[in-house]
Amino acid sequence: MRLAFFVNDVATEIDEYTTTRLARAASQAGHEVWYVGVCDVELGESDGQLVARARAAEFDKDDTLETFMERIKEGDAERIVLDDLDALFLRNESIDDLQKRPWASPLGVVFGQMLKARGVTVVNDPMSLIRATSKLYLEEFPAKIRPRSLVTHDPEAIERFVAEVGHSVVKPLYGAKGRNVFMIEDEDEPNLTQMTEAVRQDGYAVVQEFVDGGEDGDARIFLLEGKLLERDGKPAAFRRVPQGNDPRANISKGGRPVPLEIGAAERGIIEAMSAKLVADGMYFVGIDVIGDKVVEINAESPGGMQSVERLYDVDVCPTVIEALERRTKARR
Repeated sequence: MRLAFFVNDVATEIDEYTTTRLARAASQAGHEVWYVGVCDVELGESDGQLVARARAAEFDKDDTLETFMERIKEGDAERIVLDDLDALFLRNESIDDLQKRPWASPLGVVFGQMLKARGVTVVNDPMSLIRATSKLYLEEFPAKIRPRSLVTHDPEAIERFVAEVGHSVVKPLYGAKGRNVFMIEDEDEPNLTQMTEAVRQDGYAVVQEFVDGGEDGDARIFLLEGKLLERDGKPAAFRRVPQGNDPRANISKGGRPVPLEIGAAERGIIEAMSAKLVADGMYFVGIDVIGDKVVEINAESPGGMQSVERLYDVDVCPTVIEALERRTKARR
């Protein structure tokens, strides 16, 4: 299989990333693996092919993740024809680019759509990913598995929602890594106006009712083709426990990962989401769960495999690559 990972910028990739672990698994399985950054693509002047200045990702038996990534970055870029790929794995984070390089933000799905039309297997599906990068995507799933919520740009509507619902969470419609996520105790919250203004600087806001148990963190659960991702009986899932007085459990905000036992509530959520995720081409996603509610769907470059590997002493990334290989063969 000829596989490329599409990232924001090869030079800024970090060895601990989930993307690095996926690339390692693909290389160890004998596949031809490449890294391509947002700025590395060209549309052929005469033949109309999409080509890229790509960097080879070849994992040697003595490599660590650090030496693997160092060699990728230091290697000479080679010109490859993206049309000839078997699969393209979209691992760029458009939200990161939205702040500093807004012109770069949509290019992953744009190039992905073009390559899908040319017969390349693209994951996650770029047509659906346009919707799935927004927190609005969660609203397409059954009401029983998601908290009551409001999507708006009107600060007065946020105030009315909080007055009716009480304890709530407000965050940007397009956001990641816990940026501008605020807890609102009730309508008498003294900083409500400032919180709302901070979130609205990023555009639309999402206000969710606070789910009981949220103060103890949330669970990150990885799904592959609509099912719980597992390997050797170990689930790709963990609980994120917030540290100190910060209610945000994101690992990037200091949250601590601990093992998670998958119970009836989690399995019920997965069953309720499975058919739609498969229909939408959401091949590999991470869902954030509190109790019996999904509070967020991470469809664009979901991360956290380092926590799974350390908690359970298992690398689940080969399972992801094996499924992708089956998918590309079926498409051909």
